Amino acid sequence: MVIPDPRQWVQKHADHLYTYALARLADEHLARDLVQETFLAALQKVDLFRGQSSERTWLTAILKYKVIDVYRKRSSGLQVTRVDPEPELEFFEAENGHWKEADAPKAFDLEATDPTLRKEMAAILQKCLQKLPTLWLSIFSMKHMDELPSDTICKELKITSANFWVIVHRAKLNLRACIQKEGL
Repeated sequence: MVIPDPRQWVQKHADHLYTYALARLADEHLARDLVQETFLAALQKVDLFRGQSSERTWLTAILKYKVIDVYRKRSSGLQVTRVDPEPELEFFEAENGHWKEADAPKAFDLEATDPTLRKEMAAILQKCLQKLPTLWLSIFSMKHMDELPSDTICKELKITSANFWVIVHRAKLNLRACIQKEGL
């Protein structure tokens, strides 16, 4: 078993943990705070580390639960109302459900291997994520970044399954529109 070395955590894992938190919260200060809280929590429980995973995986798991706690706190202060799915009909043809020509997604034409374009895309995505309402960002991050099951997200954030799917759909529409507006 590998024994964790807390003296090396900042050097070895801070950048990874910060990137993980920032991608899910879209808030630089909160991401830094959560990384510090993660190191503190890990330091307090270092004797419980069993070596069943790598040190980085263990620290990331601690951070993941801290991020979920943030989502839970953010959503508990929000007034969750029933979301009406009807406004999305303006984007689709009534007779067949396909995209209307003017609203259809446009190809981004990005070469996945070009690091410059990937970095630019990541910056644009981060900017667009920051524009999402808090609850939408929480749901989108939990579903598409943390890959949590839908029923777990609904339970954690106290929303109905119908509201969940409408919010996911609206978040995707907003992100797509924002990304296209930003020039990709």
